[in-house]
Order: sequence, then structure tokens, then C-alpha cells
Amino acid sequence: MPEPLLAASYNIQKGIGADLRRRPDRILAVLAEIGADVVVLQEADRRFGSRRAVLERELLAAHGWTAVPFETRAQSIGWHGNAILVGPRIAIRGHRLLTIPALEPRGAVMAELALDGAPFRVIGMHLDLSGLMRRRQARAILAALADAGRPLPALLMGDLNEWRPRAGCIADFGADHHLVLTGPTYPAPRPIVALDRIFLSGDWRAESAGVHRSPLAATASDHLPAWVRLRLPAD
Repeated sequence: MPEPLLAASYNIQKGIGADLRRRPDRILAVLAEIGADVVVLQEADRRFGSRRAVLERELLAAHGWTAVPFETRAQSIGWHGNAILVGPRIAIRGHRLLTIPALEPRGAVMAELALDGAPFRVIGMHLDLSGLMRRRQARAILAALADAGRPLPALLMGDLNEWRPRAGCIADFGADHHLVLTGPTYPAPRPIVALDRIFLSGDWRAESAGVHRSPLAATASDHLPAWVRLRLPAD
């Protein structure tokens, strides 16, 4: 039986916490608390200028992380703030930027990864504030996944900006993927809405899932991380 995989989604708000201070060290400490193998980040790069990464590659490497190399701007680790981090158990086999329709700067990223030689895909995304645009973005992401090549187990994670439990883009992603019920993630000090979502293709088996709550996570960003522990399909 393959070892379980722990995956998480985290909007790090460019590293700015409840005290309005940019503290990358707090984000890294929260990631250490979670102990995930794969993390998709939103708002991982600064929005203007060089789009410099909040968590620079050297800093990530010192904490055991590798950023999937999307090869956008020299100082960035993501695409419109979307990034994928992997731990030492995960191999990176490929990656792709997903251009999606948008009213404001938005994008999504996809990577082909492997755990113990077993391949899978991960999509990280941060969707629009407009419900109509979110649905268009969801359909574009699903079309890109369908066009990605050979079918593989897939994880779709990110900040969907959708507070309704089953409507809008949630329904679009949920038509062919399982919505993991994790819990409310926003606002971090007293979360009341589940903006951060995780979807699985049908060949995964989820063992447990939830929202990471700790005193540090409540102050490091305005979102809490959502996570899922699951197993890759056995051959």
C-alpha cells in the first residue's frame, strides 16, 4: 500500500499577518506545523514591480521545500501569486501555467508530481471575486486538466473566493471531482467561511481532512490552511 500523502492549500496574503507586518518566518513555521508533502500557495509573490517572492527559493530550500519552477519572473516562485511547494518525498516531473479568463490579475498552475514513482497532478488556483467569472475560470481550469495528457490522479486546491457550500464554481468542480469537507478558513482569527477548497479525482482515497488551527496560524495570514491526508491508488 503506498504511503499516505499530505497536501495543503494556503493563502499566505504575501506574508502579511494580523499585525500588518510581513513575516515570512511565520509562514514557514505554519508550514512546519502542518508537515505536508505538497502545498499550493496563493498570494505567494508581491503583486507589483518584480513580483518578488515572499518565500525566496534559498529560504525555502533551507526549510526543506522546493518550489515548482514555473519560470515566470526571475524573483517570483509563482504565476499571479499561485505557487506549488513540494517536500523531499515528492519528485517534480512537469509543470504548466494555466491562463484563465479574468477581470483582475488571476491565474492557475499545474504540476505533474510523483510519490515513490506514482504520478499525480496538482492544480493550484486563486479565483476571481466575481461569481460569473469564477465559473468561467473553473471551466477553463477543468478544460486544461482534461487536455493535460494521460489521465492521472488529480488534486485541485486553492482559494476559490466562493462562500456558498455547493453553488457556482463549487458545483462546476464538483461535477467530476470530490469536494473534501475541511471547514471554514477565513478570517483566520475567527473563521466563518470556507473560501479555501480541495477537490480530488475519484481514484484517491481521503483518510482525513481539516483546517490547520494554531495560535501562529491565526496571526500569520488572514486565511487558515486547509489540508487532506490521502492515498494514491494502488497499482
